[in-house]
Amino acid sequence: MAFEQATIRVEKEKEFEELKSAVSSAFSTQNVEKFLKRIDREGLRVRDWDAVVARKVLEKVTEAPVKAQTLHDALTVSDQAQIREFYLSRLEEVDHKLRTKYQKIYRYY
Repeated sequence: MAFEQATIRVEKEKEFEELKSAVSSAFSTQNVEKFLKRIDREGLRVRDWDAVVARKVLEKVTEAPVKAQTLHDALTVSDQAQIREFYLSRLEEVDHKLRTKYQKIYRYY
């Protein structure tokens, strides 16, 4: 029996999609290294979603007019959990060479 993740309905679709788009943009081929470099420069851990949002890393990297903190705060708790999960899943899809190069920010400690 294979694991199947439950589908949870997004309540604030507009805000969720805007934030999801900003995350996708940060992990795009042209931005991902800039994103990881910015996290390193800010002294953050890459898995610390709340710090990434609070420090406006998405805005600095994508140069999008998106206000990640405002969008995140507008989401319901379940929507926030889903966007965090989306962010973490994209984080694990980063090329192995880049993950090795930025291993310091990928550490759990």
